[in-house]
Amino acid sequence: MINASYLQGLDWGILIGYFVILLAIGVWASTRRKKGSSLFLAENSLRWYHIGFSMWGTNVGPSMLIASASAGFTTGIVSGNFAWYAFIFICMLAFVFAPRYLGSKVSTLPEFMGKRFGQSTRNILAWYTMITILISWLALTLFAGGVLIRQVFDIPMWQSALILLAISAFFTMLGGLKAVAYTNVYQMLLLIFVSGTIVVAGLYKLGGIDELVARTPADYWVLFRPNSDVDFPWLPIVLGYPISGIWFWCTDQSMVQPVLAAKNLREGQLGTNFTGWLKILDVPLYILPGIICFALYPTLANPDEAYMTMVKNLFPVGMVGLVLAVLTAALVSTIGSALNALSTVFTMDIYVKKFNPKASTREIIRMGHIVTVVGAILSVIICVAIDSIKGLNLFNVFQSVLSFIAPPMAAVFVLGVFWKRTTKRAANFALTLGTLLSIGTGVIYLWAWPEGLAKPHFMMLSFYLWVVLVVAMMLISQFDKSPMEEGTELFDKVERQKTGALVAGLWIALILVMIGLYIFFN
Repeated sequence: MINASYLQGLDWGILIGYFVILLAIGVWASTRRKKGSSLFLAENSLRWYHIGFSMWGTNVGPSMLIASASAGFTTGIVSGNFAWYAFIFICMLAFVFAPRYLGSKVSTLPEFMGKRFGQSTRNILAWYTMITILISWLALTLFAGGVLIRQVFDIPMWQSALILLAISAFFTMLGGLKAVAYTNVYQMLLLIFVSGTIVVAGLYKLGGIDELVARTPADYWVLFRPNSDVDFPWLPIVLGYPISGIWFWCTDQSMVQPVLAAKNLREGQLGTNFTGWLKILDVPLYILPGIICFALYPTLANPDEAYMTMVKNLFPVGMVGLVLAVLTAALVSTIGSALNALSTVFTMDIYVKKFNPKASTREIIRMGHIVTVVGAILSVIICVAIDSIKGLNLFNVFQSVLSFIAPPMAAVFVLGVFWKRTTKRAANFALTLGTLLSIGTGVIYLWAWPEGLAKPHFMMLSFYLWVVLVVAMMLISQFDKSPMEEGTELFDKVERQKTGALVAGLWIALILVMIGLYIFFN
């Protein structure tokens, strides 16, 4: 593994220069923000490329880079399902959820559900959203990044986390979502370049794709494995991943916020389509380096070091500094988007709605800054707690955490959008008792599963939980005799815009390409 003593003067120069440029972009983006305007939705000015890069940049954290290479090293491309299968749910966001979000003119998804079911649901969902952002986005991302920085610079986890948070909070507090979106474009272009260079250099050293295939097991190139496979059986992927997919791509504030800030629905649909195309790159850019590492260095003891092993052995002086800069940028991108989402939800859904309805723009911005700082401190504490757990597999833990967070949100949003009869009582049941059931099941599954009891795959368990919550919500709604006073008018507040030839053509092309990829790799 690379350490600080391995870095040469040119590496340090590139690393420092990169962040000087990054900070300059953040300052420039802040000057583009209209005086007194909101930090949170970038004045609804985001174009398709901002949205696409911002969503992909938020998704591409160190867990994607390092853990995906590790998964590629140990199992091949099967973990690519978490990237390629997502196109279905990104399409749902574009044509099912985005028209309703933009039509109702909301800043946050709790606000949307508040219009659908009332203030009590909005309050519950706001707190639920903040907790999930703190755990799944901030703490786990900081932990993964802290592992990388600690290995390079040999500093404690809490110091690593603070360094990452300081840079991320700068963009969030100075320029809001616009600064995050502008820097995402810059960072993701470099990320594509660096990871693409690793793949090309690795294939060149191997002697080409044919040699790579010859040096790896045949099942490394199959997306659907038998149901008897321990890690990635096909049925849990087909049934269980959609629950996480709907929550992650359609209802998670951190992911959806760039779409809420779209200039119009057309830009939102083009932006989500661009995200879908970018997700295709996840397999060749993040998983393939791990497979190449397996072919080149099959005796590597720790698969988590696959990505940086490739960097150290294939890149010259200078490029190592650039790689570290880009990896840190991926962290900054994810953390910055999460901090902005956390600040938005608390400020707009709790502070303004409940405590200070007449808050001025200046008061709203100040509260957003306070929440950013408090959220950063809490995330460091959770990050250090995660670091104290021994034997943590980052990739599997991240996916399992999402699987146990997702069912309540996925159930509420699917029924809330598709079934008018869904009542406030049913939604609140799923968000409270349903959340306790899901998270409690997750805790038992990860830490206290009884010995001798057959253990289902965590994605299959996620599917079972979702089905239970949907059935319970339907029964509660059917027997709930309270009048439907709120929310049904939201079904008419849909941004109605004729799908243009460009939007339709690009989405049809993406769907055909994805079907082709699944056929080819099965």
